[in-house]
Amino acid sequence: MNCFIFLKDDILKKKGNKYLEKLWNIEELKFEIQKQKEEGKVIVFANGCFDILHVGHIRYLREAKESGDLLVVGINSDHSARVLKGKGRPFVSEAERLEIISELICVDFIILFEELDVSSILLDLQPHFHVKGTDYTLDNVPEKNTVESYGGKILICGDAKNHSSSELGKILKESN
Repeated sequence: MNCFIFLKDDILKKKGNKYLEKLWNIEELKFEIQKQKEEGKVIVFANGCFDILHVGHIRYLREAKESGDLLVVGINSDHSARVLKGKGRPFVSEAERLEIISELICVDFIILFEELDVSSILLDLQPHFHVKGTDYTLDNVPEKNTVESYGGKILICGDAKNHSSSELGKILKESN
């Protein structure tokens, strides 16, 4: 499986948005991450749908960044978010989620992916740390075997899982 590839320049032109400079395709990102590793940088990878951005997401990404020098964030495409989260999701389009996450200071690189997990991206980038939120344990991370296969480590970051886009979506629907 290959990660969903957009050429950065095509997205920037298509969306007319200069703020997506952190968006990379997998081939460019693989080269850049290798270069950063050779310079001694510790690479951290986090991922998610980030549908309605909330404080749980911020705490997760902030703590992930604190685990290394550079934070790469994988963002589920609209298609993969719909498959994972169900009918009516995502609430926010992939283009808008990319823009929102790109504005976070703690995020250095973003990549959009179509798959249901990030194993192929992890194999390509081989980050030092793959970070998941507290809704996971070290034993149930879907990409655990992939990360261990190249010598990476899994970290669990963020606060207790008491914030969610799904719950916020329900509250918003009920308030209408």
